[in-house]
Amino acid sequence: MNIGTLKRAPVGCVNTPLEYMPRLSRELGGGRLYIKRDDLTGLALGGNKARKLDYIVQYALENGYTALMTFGGVQTNHGRLTAAAAIRYGLKPILVLKGPRPDYLSGNLLLDRLMGCDLYFVDTEAAEVLPEAEREAAKRRYLEDCAQAIIADYEARGEKVLSIPVGGQTVHGSAGYIQAIPELMAQCEAQDIHPKYLVVGYGSTGTFAGLWAGAAYYHAPFEVVGIPIEPDYRPREETAAFINRLSETFALGFTCRAEDLRLETGPAEAPYGGIGYNEPDPVTQEHIALLARMEAVFLDPCYTGKVFYGFTDLVRRGVLAGDAVFLHTGGAPGLWSREHLDAMQSSLWSGKAEDRVHVMKLEIP
Repeated sequence: MNIGTLKRAPVGCVNTPLEYMPRLSRELGGGRLYIKRDDLTGLALGGNKARKLDYIVQYALENGYTALMTFGGVQTNHGRLTAAAAIRYGLKPILVLKGPRPDYLSGNLLLDRLMGCDLYFVDTEAAEVLPEAEREAAKRRYLEDCAQAIIADYEARGEKVLSIPVGGQTVHGSAGYIQAIPELMAQCEAQDIHPKYLVVGYGSTGTFAGLWAGAAYYHAPFEVVGIPIEPDYRPREETAAFINRLSETFALGFTCRAEDLRLETGPAEAPYGGIGYNEPDPVTQEHIALLARMEAVFLDPCYTGKVFYGFTDLVRRGVLAGDAVFLHTGGAPGLWSREHLDAMQSSLWSGKAEDRVHVMKLEIP
């Protein structure tokens, strides 16, 4: 299969802007810093998954699927965009969410409900009583059993369900980011930009893997640097194996080794991935505020806020010596999830003088 002739069903807007960040560049004192705005892909408030869904939806249409089902946390950005892509092409959107049903509707869940998604919450809290060695296996088994039961139910009603892994990590999905590389290279040439680094989040790894494969195949002049978005991140060996699947599937002609992948995790006392997946932490919040104040660009607390922390720290310490691009993968609706709203009250809405929030009240004598 040739990557250049692979068909796609457009679900969002590619050729997203590549913008210079002048104030941030001056603030950090390193090279010239740029942002690739994949938060502006257009579909359902945007995000990087739109590029993957171009190819996943094409595969679904070519193979007669009538429903798209995917997985994620309760506030999954990938789920929101998968649901939107399904709706755009007349497919049924089904989200299987890991965790108990929240009492309060907020963030991405609100958007999912507005789009009319079928939602299934898979609550595995009961497994916490098991020994640690058994706990995760029990959760995975239950999730798999639930997924099979959901698919069987829809198939009994005449639907054909395409089950999409977390983050859209399929070979067809990652094709979207292989093909993002020539787009970025053309923008750099047109704007006379010469970055040495492209910094991206490392989570389910489909985006990172596609970019790494694209950079290798198209001989990009920059290095792809991954920032894990949680402390317990996917091993390099698994990601290298997936990249090799991409190379084999699309005849890219290279072999990737685990040691070829560059990941930057940050200092032990304050890792870039924070304290856990989607758990509020003040360092991430500080960096979300930094980019908002420097460039009026909004990040999210689960992914891009953490990646931006890594990006700025590496620039400050001179580890990234030269011009660099930060890939903004979207996710801003996560700012309005209840747990993150609660966590930001004390830092942004405390009533302290440094907040610079003033009340001017009319008084009638």
